[in-house]
Order: sequence, then C-alpha cells, then structure tokens
Amino acid sequence: MTDHNNTPKLKIRVNPNEATVKAVREALEETGGYCPCALFKTDDTKCMCKDFREQIAKGIPGKCHCELYEGVLEK
Repeated sequence: MTDHNNTPKLKIRVNPNEATVKAVREALEETGGYCPCALFKTDDTKCMCKDFREQIAKGIPGKCHCELYEGVLEK
C-alpha cells in the first residue's frame, strides 16, 4: 500500500510470533493494560504506549517495547 506519492505506508500489525503474543497479552492482563516493560503505570505506558505511537506517527518501522506490535512498511 502506498500513498499518492508512491511512498511506502507504515502498517501496524501484531507480532507473528504466537508465543510472544500470548506471553505479552497475559502480562498485560496482570498489569491492567499497561506495558509490562514499563516501570510506571501512566497514560504514556498504557498499551499501545506513547513511545510506539510516536514512532509510528514519525513513520519509523519497528516493534514496541514489549514486542506485541510492530510497524512494517508496505509497498
């Protein structure tokens, strides 16, 4: 998928590793939806965390801290 300038678009998807997804979702249940990698429970660490949202907004591919989500470029 590209925009009108033929620039690749960033798509958010769940990590394809099922074991990672299961472990992180269990940890999220224990933390009340806050990133299990974060030291503090704040609005910024609520899943999807602020760091990942900002990364995606800047168009930077990669995974969030806990690796539940990843931003990938689509052509």
